[in-house]
Amino acid sequence: MKLQILSISKEEIGKQDLPIQFNEEIRLDLIKRAVISIQGNKRQAYGADPMAGKRASAELSRRRHVYKTSYGHGISRVPRKILSRRGERMNWVGAFAPGTVGGRKAHPPKAGKDWTKKINKKERRKAIRSAIAATLSKELVSKNHIIPDNYPFIIEGKFELLKKTKQVKDVLKKIGFEKEIERVNKKIIRSGKGKKRGRKYKTKVGPLIIVSKDCALLKAAKNIAGINVKIVKSLNAKLLAPSASPGRLTIWTQDAIKELENKKLFM
Repeated sequence: MKLQILSISKEEIGKQDLPIQFNEEIRLDLIKRAVISIQGNKRQAYGADPMAGKRASAELSRRRHVYKTSYGHGISRVPRKILSRRGERMNWVGAFAPGTVGGRKAHPPKAGKDWTKKINKKERRKAIRSAIAATLSKELVSKNHIIPDNYPFIIEGKFELLKKTKQVKDVLKKIGFEKEIERVNKKIIRSGKGKKRGRKYKTKVGPLIIVSKDCALLKAAKNIAGINVKIVKSLNAKLLAPSASPGRLTIWTQDAIKELENKKLFM
């Protein structure tokens, strides 16, 4: 399969054969497994303090003829602590047990829980190849993004040398990504407690730019909302298929395609 090569001024300067990685069958099940594995391995462990809700002195005798006993008072066997007393008559309040004020949780999250998920090396590589192949599918990509009419295409290697954010934005608008950038820049206000925790707005996922090596473009495109720039060798299923939904709008540079083919990445 061949794709047209566009210059940074949107002129067609030739065509390039795609390596074998783009011919992989699109396997939604494998892509989902790989993405869930990445999400599980990045998840930070959290849990309640083991002593939370257990610091109250809530010992209560159930025996007769014992001082401070609850025997014969017609009350349930809930653990209680003494608030006050009048002679031998105690005023209790429930404590320690789940369902009491300030009591422990019945089944709190445990900090020792292991969230990691394993995936076979061959399956992970196949999932990446499958997600790479999905970036060429207009049908899949158009479900998640606003795509230009001439998509898919490759952009020339000069794109990697751009040093300023404004230059990158201008090139993206020239090659037909203006509506996609507008879509990403529309702010969506979150609902719920996220607004109080510094996450007032949701950031949409925009185009992915894939380069061959560490270059000036990595910093130049850093401040454009929703756009990710990644070196080809560091690709993974989550980058190519966010939320396990394959078909991310992807711009491959000419040198990135050569790197993918020459080093036989993800094979």
